[in-house]
Amino acid sequence: MTSIDIDDVAPRRTPSAEEFAAMQSSPEFQELRSRLRRFVFPMTALFLVWYLSYVLLGAYAHDFMATEVIGTINLGLLLGLAQFVSTFGITALYVRFANKELDPRAASIRNQLEGGQA
Repeated sequence: MTSIDIDDVAPRRTPSAEEFAAMQSSPEFQELRSRLRRFVFPMTALFLVWYLSYVLLGAYAHDFMATEVIGTINLGLLLGLAQFVSTFGITALYVRFANKELDPRAASIRNQLEGGQA
């Protein structure tokens, strides 16, 4: 394993405000934003509906939530645990999506800006 001395790394240049503004209006940046929004907004809406449903069931459907599934474990407990599982699942989906779709595009944009090709 080799170590990199901080002095061996070439400093990246800082883009100007005009270059940032130009990049924001570029098709590459718009595509990045569009892909992010197409994932984040529906996933957020889905999770909020799922969470609100759980809260409303807990508040108004006591008998349903108290339905015993296995021994003393009831449906409310299982749905509550499913909230945690779905949160981790959404996080895993986002990480995979970001690694595959967002990070390469963001790195390309950053290289264009900091490499002086903007």
